[in-house]
Amino acid sequence: MKITLKNTPEQIELVKAMASRNRDVAYEAQTALAEFIGPVLAEVINQAPVLSNLFTTLQYNADDNPSIPLDLYFDVADEDYIQVFSQSRAGGLPTSEVLPTSSELKIATYSLDSAVSFDRRYAAKSRMDVVAKTMTRVAQEILAKQNTISANVVMSALANASTVQAGVGISHLLASATRNKFSLADLNAMMTKSKRIVTSFSGGTPDAGRGKGVTDIIVSPEIVESLRAIAYQPINGVQNNDVIAEEAYRAAGAPSFYGINVIELNEMGKNQKFNTAFTAAATAAGITPAQQNDGTDGQTFADGEDEIVLGIDRSRESLVRPVAVDAENGGEFNLIADDQYSIRQSKVGYFGSLEEGRIVLDNRALVGVVV
Repeated sequence: MKITLKNTPEQIELVKAMASRNRDVAYEAQTALAEFIGPVLAEVINQAPVLSNLFTTLQYNADDNPSIPLDLYFDVADEDYIQVFSQSRAGGLPTSEVLPTSSELKIATYSLDSAVSFDRRYAAKSRMDVVAKTMTRVAQEILAKQNTISANVVMSALANASTVQAGVGISHLLASATRNKFSLADLNAMMTKSKRIVTSFSGGTPDAGRGKGVTDIIVSPEIVESLRAIAYQPINGVQNNDVIAEEAYRAAGAPSFYGINVIELNEMGKNQKFNTAFTAAATAAGITPAQQNDGTDGQTFADGEDEIVLGIDRSRESLVRPVAVDAENGGEFNLIADDQYSIRQSKVGYFGSLEEGRIVLDNRALVGVVV
């Protein structure tokens, strides 16, 4: 992520004015920059290739009390009650609330904030790079918080995900065919599991717009390495000189494989941030997915030994991000000049915030493979 400010005469003069000894002039310049850069920061945050941006944005007025009519999101023949995973505050524990499908779900939102400052002398010297990096840090801090919250909600929903079919609860978790290895067989099984979980209201095939199966997989760099290795490793004992190897070779540097978007995150993998979040959720749920890997009864998901590959069906409106829209500027992200600094402190500060929530309305959009 990189935000760059152009060295135009207008912007140079604006940055210089921020260092003025006249408080009114300095504050007016800071406010003008905030109004200009605020929408840019919002766009950067919403377009970053991170887990948090897999959520569908649902905008509402900042002074409103957001809600979702659940009956519009679920089929008429579904069970009378569903589980909705949400987080009531930033850093809190995601919880599941059992609600009837005809209920109006009131959404608990929270504020994500970031405050930054830099020495006034950089503004006096028109150091556009310092101002740009300061604004980049604002976006980075908001993104880091959004990513952590999103992972907690998604991993909790996945760990507890189970769909009842023919009176039997079907877990959304699979074990890899070979322990500590992700292969084509696992990707294939994940796609089939996703399609079986999602059916129409009559239990049959959904329409073309829904139930497409896995559209994105969230993986670690090590899993991406396994996908690249398919290009030269034998399949079923036969060297890959066929179309499979050719596609794998072409996709080695591309973010997709077999039509599925591959999102590589450093937070995924053994002992990594998101993997640890799933470990906590799996332990709380009492599941033992690793039992299928080596046959050891009672073995739980171990952060240092197992890793989760997350599959998401984005054709379903399941992952929702309600976000407040400011009434004055019409934007999601509100950046204002921080007036806590005096002339003696010789600093220029900014304060940015947005109000949002993270919800998994339908955990049938989530599947996972324990590797």
